[in-house]
Amino acid sequence: MNDTDLPKLSGRLPSTLDDGAVDDPRFRAAEDGIRALLAAIGEDPGRDGLRDTPARVVRAFAEYCAGYAQDPVALLRKTFDEVSGYRDLVILTDIDFVSHCEHHLAPIVGRAHIAYLPSKAVVGISKLARVVDAYARRLQIQERMTAQIAGCIEAGLAPSGVGVVVDAEHGCMTLRGVNKRAPRLRTQAFTGRLADDPRLQQRLLDAIPTTW
Repeated sequence: MNDTDLPKLSGRLPSTLDDGAVDDPRFRAAEDGIRALLAAIGEDPGRDGLRDTPARVVRAFAEYCAGYAQDPVALLRKTFDEVSGYRDLVILTDIDFVSHCEHHLAPIVGRAHIAYLPSKAVVGISKLARVVDAYARRLQIQERMTAQIAGCIEAGLAPSGVGVVVDAEHGCMTLRGVNKRAPRLRTQAFTGRLADDPRLQQRLLDAIPTTW
């Protein structure tokens, strides 16, 4: 199969696929791609153990990539304006996430840590975790995801500053290539007062647990 054999389909499959999705031409095209991959690695896609695998993989990736259907900034629309004079950092650590790298589709498993300095409003802490999930459930590189989370909080809350730190293990390094099991990548993004004040940055870094 070459590029000219592939159907020219547009649009994204929904993140939750019901039984009717199997009739969607995009679903069928994705299944065919998985069958071709199985055959290319030397497997028989028609054998009992693999017969339903293409459909399962398509459904799984629709769920893995559900973040494309979300507007992360919209998750921050409901805020609380009455903060009773609170003007210190809000820090939320250890937000677990699973993403997939855009280079190998390998898993990225990690934790995000967020701090922001409210100016007028605060947001429910679960919304910060949802923002992380919305960006993680896309094909990603960690550096971009870190910047996206910070930019979203900046746009949604207009705080005096934002800090985001992400620690993660990358399957493209632990499961293939150099096959190193322990390394974790840390990325960080700071805006506003957190970008200008190393002491505020350090308060976030100090709040991050040293064990994982």
